[in-house]
Amino acid sequence: MVTTSKAPLPIGPYAQGIRTGNLVFTAGQAGVDPATQQVVEGGIVEQTVRTLENLKAILEAAGTGMSRVVKASVYLKDLKDFAAMNEVYGKYLAPEGVTPPARTTVEAARLPKDVLVEIDLVAEI
Repeated sequence: MVTTSKAPLPIGPYAQGIRTGNLVFTAGQAGVDPATQQVVEGGIVEQTVRTLENLKAILEAAGTGMSRVVKASVYLKDLKDFAAMNEVYGKYLAPEGVTPPARTTVEAARLPKDVLVEIDLVAEI
């Protein structure tokens, strides 16, 4: 099991991440500040940044990083936010010189804490 205080505590019976073999599977993360356990203020950009920072912290606690992500799943409250989310996502998961991971993006009717975005990752160690 992977745990870190640099990402929000689970709100249910699940781990922040699981390391198995040479892979790490993260739980879905959202724009929740780990210090306050509250959704960050702002819109899709601010929530996507916080979401990816939370995921980055979990991967680092597992001994890997964003450049080792092989699969991402993105859940958006509204697909109209796709372009803004995608711009932030690209800075974290597809910077120049890094092969971007495979990805699925879907619109979800409702997400925990009424967040605008939730993302989970699979990364190699």
